[in-house]
Amino acid sequence: MTVVRIPDDLRAAIYAHARAAFPAECCGYLVGVAGGETVDEAVECANAHGAGDDRAFAIEGAELLAFARTFRSSRPARVVYHSHPNGRAYFSPTDRAVAATPDGPTYDVQHLVVGVSAAGATEAAQFAWSAEARDFVEVARWSVLR
Repeated sequence: MTVVRIPDDLRAAIYAHARAAFPAECCGYLVGVAGGETVDEAVECANAHGAGDDRAFAIEGAELLAFARTFRSSRPARVVYHSHPNGRAYFSPTDRAVAATPDGPTYDVQHLVVGVSAAGATEAAQFAWSAEARDFVEVARWSVLR
């Protein structure tokens, strides 16, 4: 498994997005050159669950179509991100249910989860599909405290 590298400036932009969306979950995705090991652009999306929902996120409508279209481009989505407004960065059972089927991941992307509180982003963790574990496993973690 190749871990997609997320540059510091993109993580900082995601932390800001998470703080702005708090107490709801934020969501979006990161794109980069197909087959490359680094992403270079963040695409913020609206959480279709709305501002009052702090337990779920969904990308829908035109934003979901744009996300899906990236997979036929030279710059596909490589990482989907969202926040957890309880300040913890973990891949929840709901995250797993949405991100994978019994046959594997729903999309060929990794996931970044940002823990955020009223004070700002607290931590972030990146998860990738492991064929061996048949599950998403943590591949990177950052302490943020912003």
